Amino acid sequence: MMNNKRAFAALAVVFALVAAACGSGSEDAAETATETSAAPAADATEDAMSEEEMAAMEDDAMEDDAMEDDAMDEGALPGEGVSVTMARADWSTGYFQAYLYQQLLTELGYEVSDPADLELGPSLAYLSMAQGDIDFWANSWYPGHASWWEPELPDGSKVGDNLEVVGAEMMAGGLQGYLVTKSFADEFGLTHLDQLNNDPDILAAFDAADPVPGNGKADIYGCPESWTCDNIIQAQIAFSGWDNITQTIAGYDAMIAEAIDKANSDVPMVIYTWTPSAYITELIPGSNVVWLSVEDVIDDSNPTGEEGGESYSQLPGTAAIDAEFCPGAATDGECRLGWVAADIQVTGNADFLAANPAAKALFEAVQLSVIDVSLANVEQAAGADTNEAIQGLASEWIASNRELVDGWIASAIAAG
Repeated sequence: MMNNKRAFAALAVVFALVAAACGSGSEDAAETATETSAAPAADATEDAMSEEEMAAMEDDAMEDDAMEDDAMDEGALPGEGVSVTMARADWSTGYFQAYLYQQLLTELGYEVSDPADLELGPSLAYLSMAQGDIDFWANSWYPGHASWWEPELPDGSKVGDNLEVVGAEMMAGGLQGYLVTKSFADEFGLTHLDQLNNDPDILAAFDAADPVPGNGKADIYGCPESWTCDNIIQAQIAFSGWDNITQTIAGYDAMIAEAIDKANSDVPMVIYTWTPSAYITELIPGSNVVWLSVEDVIDDSNPTGEEGGESYSQLPGTAAIDAEFCPGAATDGECRLGWVAADIQVTGNADFLAANPAAKALFEAVQLSVIDVSLANVEQAAGADTNEAIQGLASEWIASNRELVDGWIASAIAAG
């Protein structure tokens, strides 16, 4: 577990990266998402009230509460009697959002499944939504996940014909790219991933300590199979002609643990990672790692010929990250990460959304701060990693942002 000083320093980097990915608009969103209402000050005349006056006021308040309860009993909640089946992604940085949406829907009266009961990768998630087996999830990453809309169903329709993207959960919220051990980058003047492929000296030094040492290749940590980022990395390798770079595809927790150990021990490694997450509170750009640039950002030419591979385009693939954190920015004039900042959004079954306008209106209203989600991920990394603990983090966020949430709920009720 990180000590407080290190954690605060790491979080400062997170905030800087959020601003780089999203621009000033994200700051406004963060401020909005963390607003809380202050309790009104007690009126000084209250002290002067008689006991009879206070009792009368209490009676009136009880009557008002009873009237509100009666209104709720008359079916004011649009989700009453409706069961919702949801799923969550099989990456832990999406768990918090899943529980948040579950609890928000419950406030509308819906009976919502525990998202932990169905933990899926993108391929199964979009197929299951299209077939109506699950109603929605909150873990779509676009444009990359658009490829999963292309497969054909038995009835001749495409998966995407049965789906709908709803709302703006975290637009441009998924900053992503490649991190390299800083000491290694400094020693060899490594600023671009292309150099690892093209420079024999850099390649040999890297290969001596990578996951498959001595094979003449630079083996970089990529993604688990079926996360889509693994497909995009393969497409980037083909697009750039990186014949000397291969992607290690394995469980991400194991890869990130190895990467952290290597970065802290000045051992060369390259790993794909993203925000919002707690990963860059351990792999800290400018401290033990830096972002690598790529010379050519992949376009929609689909070099691997995969179904839907046109959506793997990452143009423009740049971010406003300083050269301290991304050395390639010093020569390129900008940090060319090679990845677009992804839009993280809700995707749902089209029939479910049409039949449940309150749920759809809620999804349309919710906007989350990347900073708040990153902070929740940091809490998870610090030990709040059980389903019960993550549910608690979601509950705490709702309580701290009650006024904002009440606005979302009101708009959903009005639509339902």
